Amino acid sequence: PAWSPAPAQAAAMLEEAADLLVLHRDFAAALERCEAGCDSLGAGHGSGHGPESSAEVKCSLCVVGIQALAEMNRWREVLSWVLRYYHVPEHLPPKVLELCILLYSKVREPQVMLEVGSSWLRDQTNKSLPEYSSLLELYLVQVLLPLGRFEGAEELIRGCDVLDSKQQLAFLGTIGESRCQWTQQEEVRSAAEEQQDAATETVLGALSQKLLAMLTLLRRVLRSMSSHFYLLPYKKMLLATFLLYLVVVRLDPASPTSLPFIYKLVQLFRQAWTAILSPIHRPPIRD
Repeated sequence: PAWSPAPAQAAAMLEEAADLLVLHRDFAAALERCEAGCDSLGAGHGSGHGPESSAEVKCSLCVVGIQALAEMNRWREVLSWVLRYYHVPEHLPPKVLELCILLYSKVREPQVMLEVGSSWLRDQTNKSLPEYSSLLELYLVQVLLPLGRFEGAEELIRGCDVLDSKQQLAFLGTIGESRCQWTQQEEVRSAAEEQQDAATETVLGALSQKLLAMLTLLRRVLRSMSSHFYLLPYKKMLLATFLLYLVVVRLDPASPTSLPFIYKLVQLFRQAWTAILSPIHRPPIRD
């Protein structure tokens, strides 16, 4: 069929973007070409028929753009970037939705696709697509079960009229197995946390006992020092220091006039020495 100018231009940009992504590894330039191609299609070119319709070109542009963003470690922007061109989750092509689910599951952020996937799967138009069952299973395994949304998963499966009874039983069995594994992991995690808490309490108890013993010893030392310092003749020590200052700085020790001061200083030091030390530990003093 004859191509209109916009889809033909977008297809050329798609080819350039693919070459930049795969051959040249120029991810920023590839993303630019994808954005330019989607913008050239506009809001009205979202559907079409045939193997080379504008809808498929737009979908392929978004696939290349998602890969370019992932290569630049800008995966957090993927969903918002895609919704710039499809506006609502229900309009996402199956391939784009599949790629988004796999991407956010790989980076361990499946909750990003929780509401998007639910909206897409509950849309009546999407239920007629051949990819619906595979996307339902992907959403169940990669999003709901890793997040522990077992009730929501069962509700989704039981309310899906696209699945027959055999498929529903298979999906419900998968949900039950995942629930059992989740419960076992929670029990193991709780036991490990209890053991860690007990070990922490033991360590803290030992540390607190050591700290208490140190504080008790410190209190005894301080009490002994305080009682010892109370015996010091402060006034006599100050007077002796002052006299020493006079003898050394202001007086001549060889002068006869300095002898009374020196004698008084020696007497004061004798009295301070006697008050500080007990007779048992007192060393001899020589004149």
